[in-house]
Amino acid sequence: MFFKENIKFNHSAFKHGLTAADIFWAFETYIFEDPVEEADNKFLLIGFNTKGNPVEVMYNRIDEDRINVFHAMPLRPEYAALLEH
Repeated sequence: MFFKENIKFNHSAFKHGLTAADIFWAFETYIFEDPVEEADNKFLLIGFNTKGNPVEVMYNRIDEDRINVFHAMPLRPEYAALLEH
């Protein structure tokens, strides 16, 4: 779990309409988190936005305590199966 002050954002994280509050809530409610295969320092998190809708968030680790979110959007169908893990 990351504290809000340790989560940084690229402008691209808001490209698909999610807000910082949505992303923070996804980290609070996540049900899946794992490194992305064949990608160095890239992680996928699946959680819920403030309205309860599933979302996907991708981030990089800056260091042990801080991360940088570069992608966030409503959950795409190809990741929906991960909700059942």
